[in-house]
Amino acid sequence: MRYPAQIALLAMLVPTLVWGVDQAVQNEERTPQSHSPVEMLSQDLRDLLSREMQAVQSGMMSIIPAYASGNWEEIAAIAGKIKHSYILAQGLTDAQAEELHSVLPTEFITQDEHFHYLAGMLEHAADNEKSELVNFYFSEMTESCVTCHAAFATHKFPGLVTEKEADHTH
Repeated sequence: MRYPAQIALLAMLVPTLVWGVDQAVQNEERTPQSHSPVEMLSQDLRDLLSREMQAVQSGMMSIIPAYASGNWEEIAAIAGKIKHSYILAQGLTDAQAEELHSVLPTEFITQDEHFHYLAGMLEHAADNEKSELVNFYFSEMTESCVTCHAAFATHKFPGLVTEKEADHTH
């Protein structure tokens, strides 16, 4: 008697499971594959951008102990390097510069310019040994990173995808 009950339960569950899998496949097919503009860049430009981001990250992490110890000269030097690491100011070929401007949206470029402006302000604050301004500009730079990554690099930082964006389907 035990087996007929299990067979009946299985007969009810299998169509439900198949329907659920079918719905998931249909939803996946309707959801457009979103690619970040950064992913659309050529490999050499993505590598260049990645190296810049790694250098910025290293610099940002080096600022923390320098700030905690009041080493204003080191903070100013690091901030100056970050300010001048601006990808659009580097020795790009004409084709690379055109690719950057044609593939990356204006908002990306604007955010990147703002980040480097903040690095310059951090450099200035450190040169003047203004502890509260060093803290302020470092915080603004960090927020600038998060904002840009949430807009353009969720393929690398999926934790920055907002719940609203994750639930959005067409």
